[in-house]
Amino acid sequence: MKSITICLAITLITISINAQKIIYKSDDFSVYEDRVIQEKDEALAKSFNEITSNYKSSFKTPTKRNLEFKFSINGIDNERDFAQNHYFTINPVNGHAESPLIVFGEPDAQTNMDNTLSAFLQEDADITIRLDMRKVINDFNTKGYYQTFNGQKITKEEFKGVYIAGNIYPLTWDFQSLPDKPEFKLTDANNDGIYEITIHFGKETSPTSDLSATYWKLSKDISNYPKLESPLVLTDALYNKALEEMLLDVRSDSAFMAGAKWPGVWTRDISYSIYLALAAINPDASKVSLRAKVKNKRIIQDTGTGGSWPVSSDRMVWALAAWEVYTVTGDKEWLKESYEVIKNSAEDDLLTARAPETGLFHGESSFLDWREQTYPKWADPVDIYNSQCLGTNAVHFQTYTILSKMAKELNENSDKYEIISAAIKDGINKYLWMHDKGYYGQYLYGRNFQSLSPKSEALGEALSVLFGIASPEQAKTIINNTPVVKFGVPSIFPNIPNISSYHNNSIWPFVEAFWGLASAKAGNSLSVETALAAIYRASALFLTNKENMTASTGDFFGTEINSDRQLWSVAGYLSTVYRILFGMSFEPDGISFAPFIPQNYGGIRILKNFKYRGATLDISTDGFGSEISQIALDGITLETPKIPANLTGKHLVVIVMKNKALEIDKINLAENLYSPETPVVQLSRQELKWDKAENAAQYFIYKNGVKTAETKDNFYPLENEQSFAEYQVLSVDKNNNYSFLSEPVVVNQDGAVFIYQAETGGKRVPGKHSSVNTPGFVRIEKGDKNNLTIGINVKTDGYYCIDFRYANGNGPVNTDNKCAIRTLLVDKKPVGPVVMPHKGNSWTNWGFSSPVKVNLKKGKHTVALTFRQADNNMNGEINSANIDYLRLTLIK
Repeated sequence: MKSITICLAITLITISINAQKIIYKSDDFSVYEDRVIQEKDEALAKSFNEITSNYKSSFKTPTKRNLEFKFSINGIDNERDFAQNHYFTINPVNGHAESPLIVFGEPDAQTNMDNTLSAFLQEDADITIRLDMRKVINDFNTKGYYQTFNGQKITKEEFKGVYIAGNIYPLTWDFQSLPDKPEFKLTDANNDGIYEITIHFGKETSPTSDLSATYWKLSKDISNYPKLESPLVLTDALYNKALEEMLLDVRSDSAFMAGAKWPGVWTRDISYSIYLALAAINPDASKVSLRAKVKNKRIIQDTGTGGSWPVSSDRMVWALAAWEVYTVTGDKEWLKESYEVIKNSAEDDLLTARAPETGLFHGESSFLDWREQTYPKWADPVDIYNSQCLGTNAVHFQTYTILSKMAKELNENSDKYEIISAAIKDGINKYLWMHDKGYYGQYLYGRNFQSLSPKSEALGEALSVLFGIASPEQAKTIINNTPVVKFGVPSIFPNIPNISSYHNNSIWPFVEAFWGLASAKAGNSLSVETALAAIYRASALFLTNKENMTASTGDFFGTEINSDRQLWSVAGYLSTVYRILFGMSFEPDGISFAPFIPQNYGGIRILKNFKYRGATLDISTDGFGSEISQIALDGITLETPKIPANLTGKHLVVIVMKNKALEIDKINLAENLYSPETPVVQLSRQELKWDKAENAAQYFIYKNGVKTAETKDNFYPLENEQSFAEYQVLSVDKNNNYSFLSEPVVVNQDGAVFIYQAETGGKRVPGKHSSVNTPGFVRIEKGDKNNLTIGINVKTDGYYCIDFRYANGNGPVNTDNKCAIRTLLVDKKPVGPVVMPHKGNSWTNWGFSSPVKVNLKKGKHTVALTFRQADNNMNGEINSANIDYLRLTLIK
């Protein structure tokens, strides 16, 4: 009888589920009108305000040895600046290891990393971390307070404890949660100011129940925001959850934070979020956030690779958000304010970040700012600056398009901006489009000669479609052909081998949202449905809008770092409602509507209490498809699907669709593949040699950025080269996936490379460094009154590269904002920027600056480094480097 009862219960449950309307179904998961089911996991929307989930990650991963961590007073990220962390390689003896004594607020006194060991723990380990708090305690006792790096004062009475945060589980970067986790609180057993904590790290990391929420119920008042009502309780509940998480992401100063683990206001995070949805429903917080990212009437590029701007130059996404705020609000004062900021920033970029050969802009991929996650291992910050990336250039294109629109709104001349935007568009289509693949390549990269990386870059592909860089035909082929995996569109494809998941092997919901928007514009219904389902699956099962997930498993666990209620993931969800299902597009003179409603989403959908300038709108759609049968404002049929900006009071917008089935186009559903390893190439007796790469079927040989040969061997003999050349090799696997090109190997430097010591043109600073040709170097500072001027003697007419051997120890490779920048003058005429990023907190780590290419005639010339307004970095004060020598290279 018990068996019969169980079978009957299972049958009834199955019938109940089958009775539900299926929105989306794949081999891996299904989305119903009230639930998501993925094998044994299920999320159920019990109402518009309540969701349950039994999702538990089953993912396990080896535990990394290299521990990255930081200390925290009272559960606040207040020890040192962002990403200025401590490092320790876990190398246990008999299951235990102990860190050196670390002083609170100070960098590590010694290198605590050992990269000769295996990457992962081979045994469980108990690690004792020791912290010197004596200075903090002394300040408490003598001053009554301790002042943190950012000027915050913590009184003795306010001190509740010191905690540890870090990158390896069980540690977390969620500082705010630390006071609720006593296991992460350090103790002073001897009352001597030396605090300690012992943490257990297993050799395998797997999530525990506290990493998966099981229940969400609306707790915030969201009545001031648009209310969604549709036949699909799941999508409406997820919408309400997104509104609540948006409110949770508003800080006490009314600006948006980046997410639960990221309390800062970050330029690209807030800007993409504001563009996607937040300008439409929270323009006031959007303005506060955007103003927080302005300094000296210029957009702030957040701390990043090599000291921030111009190694990263995607700060201009701020322009997209600022324009969106204007089109939503019609605020002319905001228009004037933001126009000046964008114009100033753009003028600096034209001088410091633009490549004259292509018309494109330098700077690492927009949002993909973790070096080895998307670049070859050999690429240093100068190489990353030199790259010309799809997503970043799409942002620059749209910036100049927006500047043109702003100028017209303000009755100013827009010709200059239209010319620049057209040149960027031409450059993207000339240098980045891949006819054989039907989508754009990731970026141009290299040294003196550049090549195109054929990886797809999902955000850049989507932005190119949305902004009209791609033609309508190109847009269709991009959406049809860009690889998509079973849980969504990966940030890049194929993945890079032996690199952890974060940008690599990852899906980001906000990118998925942009992909959905681009798919709707291209008219690809299957791609829209797939994108929506990917967003719903993650938001429902995880019960929060996570920062990212692994592309291979679709799991939130296993990426390098992941945050709940990530702002742009929240905005991404909201955008699927406003921009896709209701098809809203804001313009200076009104709102246009172009709903894109897959057939499974048909029916009546209402958006109530949508506040737009002086009006409050109730907007409804009825039916499915992408063609409007009729649109009416307050019962009066409109000739075009657009309402004016001058409405006041309460109004009703009714949109009836034609119920014409959408064209079911194709998508490129691919296995989550990895590229083969990048060869490490050496030159030996006029022969290139490299170790055979795993999974490589053949190798391509490149000379000066152009493919010249193929081989299945792991060597390649060079013919008698008579001139300077750079050779590179890439691996190709059986699926025709390419590795990155190897680091360039230079051939025939003799007679092509000329060295001029910096001391001939500036004041020598004596010191030990790696040059064998000079006992010193020249120091350049922002406040220098005189240029560094060096005389050169060119032996033959030709095309030359000029760069400088330099050191910049003002910050680490991965963060801070003290990239050194100067303008290069040849015979007193400016010819381009010289960019000298951080190379780590060391003044003995020498490398070469960004190169400037010039045509030179035979004879004597003067070459100078000078400082001008556009050379101001994001720090504004520290802009210095040591210069060893000038290198002049004849390249053709």
